Amino acid sequence: MDRRRRRARTLSRIRSAFGLTLALTASGALASDTPTPLRAMAWLAPGADLAAALGRQPTECLLKPDDPALARSIEIGRAAFRDPLLLGGQAARAGLSCESCHAGGRDNPHFRFPGLSAGSGTADVTTSLFSRVRGNGVLDPKPIPNLAGPRAALKTPVTALPAFIRGLVVEEFDGAEPPAAVLKGLSDYVSALDPAACPSARDEPVSLAGHLADVRRALAAAATATDPQTAERMVGAARAALFRIDERYQALPAETRALRAAARRLAALQAAARTGAPGLDQGIEIWLTDSQSLERRLAARQAQSLYVPAHLTRLRRDRP
Repeated sequence: MDRRRRRARTLSRIRSAFGLTLALTASGALASDTPTPLRAMAWLAPGADLAAALGRQPTECLLKPDDPALARSIEIGRAAFRDPLLLGGQAARAGLSCESCHAGGRDNPHFRFPGLSAGSGTADVTTSLFSRVRGNGVLDPKPIPNLAGPRAALKTPVTALPAFIRGLVVEEFDGAEPPAAVLKGLSDYVSALDPAACPSARDEPVSLAGHLADVRRALAAAATATDPQTAERMVGAARAALFRIDERYQALPAETRALRAAARRLAALQAAARTGAPGLDQGIEIWLTDSQSLERRLAARQAQSLYVPAHLTRLRRDRP
């Protein structure tokens, strides 16, 4: 069987077993009626502790630079790192981002994706499922490295990161060529992950506040972007972060309607960023001001959302 047929057959098995549908559209819009209550459930081992895997996350080991320009670049990279649309292709359709494997910029011992992993905490970066260039038609996963671990344990030196990351996005995952500022941001972000910056706690709860901070930080990065392509990507990353909130409130219709109305406004800002239309900064500022009432509304209902570990443990898991 040639490589293309193997790739199609692997994808077919995944779709039939898990019913994966588009968690994000090509423009990054919110989607509903996903086969699993949280899309990240699709890349967990059967029987995984959902409260541990989806209710907690590694703390981020991010060095804070003194140089303002470097700090802005790191924020661009941080937002792109969490956006599935960076990787494109089948990865984006499944909702996979860099952070799916490298939670908080570290590793992910819970990650086990069909056709990509042989055991929890492993991934095959030469899979034919995601890559037409580097796919070798053989399942040969490796342990996911901790990007915030000792530099000596990482195979790629800092000076080689831009080329390495570009190859990962464009060749390993068939993603589109990233804007230069996004590629530099990703390299700067990964370079700023350092064990010296790790908090005393190894992990922390996944929270509404944390996801809202991701939205705001991505929009702040959009406002500082110096080219339309990067600004558009950053607003798209904010929409992806908003989706992560949306799926945690799926049992609360009024809140999901409010979230999707906010997402539609971000879609309009993204379209404006794409064309380089003036007034993006002002539009972002208005959105952020208006989002304060949405934040209060979401916080008031958080106890009924999937941010509560007890609710996660009761999720039905339709897994083989």
